[in-house]
Amino acid sequence: MADVAQRLTMLTRLGFAARGLLYVVIALLVLTTGRAEDPSGALQTLGQGGGRILLALMTAGFVAYGLWRLSDAAFDVERHGSDGSGLRERLGAGASGIIHLLLAWQAIRLIQGMAAQTGSGTQEGAQSTLQLPGGGVLLVLAGLVLLGIGLFQLVKAAKAGFLKHLEPQVAGREWVRWTGRAGYAARGLVFLISGFFLVRAGLDQRASEAGGMAEALAWLSNPWDVVVALGLLAFGLFSLIEARYRILHQMPVEGLGQRVRSHLG
Repeated sequence: MADVAQRLTMLTRLGFAARGLLYVVIALLVLTTGRAEDPSGALQTLGQGGGRILLALMTAGFVAYGLWRLSDAAFDVERHGSDGSGLRERLGAGASGIIHLLLAWQAIRLIQGMAAQTGSGTQEGAQSTLQLPGGGVLLVLAGLVLLGIGLFQLVKAAKAGFLKHLEPQVAGREWVRWTGRAGYAARGLVFLISGFFLVRAGLDQRASEAGGMAEALAWLSNPWDVVVALGLLAFGLFSLIEARYRILHQMPVEGLGQRVRSHLG
């Protein structure tokens, strides 16, 4: 069990690197071509030109990262605590875990030669939600959640709380601090814009007004699109730093197995 946990931890580092690569691609697309993409679109870009080996490595990293984040949400692997701040961190970890498992699924589809869902996915999801009873209210609530996440990212950028997860010899470097700050600030702004789009779509009952990262980047005018893209580039670089220097607590594989066996018994 210890060997399994250690391998998963090593693959989680690969997941941080894969996340970083996606954000670097998203930023470079904006800076070099003016094209706005979300992580799914960046994944499809990387898959073009026969990048199956790269996609396979990223898939393994996303699966491990997603499981690690879900494990953190369920078992407080990162020791966030049981106060309000800790609970918010664990809820965010759970959401992040689900998102990265979905990215892994999309990477598998690309490896198999099938197209991944990009940009319009947010609007399609909004359309499906609006068809439900109280769908507009659900969209507004989802938008408010994104607004809260965006504000949380901005607070994280201001306080540089992300440094506590890095090895001390790296966390103390000023350029690392400002790389992380720029990255989290840019992500926070993207979440705020996406949340605004969802709230507006819910209030107006129009799915076409919903949008994710791609729509948020496309909505920004020059020079703000460039500023945010540079911030996302910084976040990608910070994720690569985390891939090497993040302090990772191993997933409690043995404890999880015991819990499953106890429930089955």
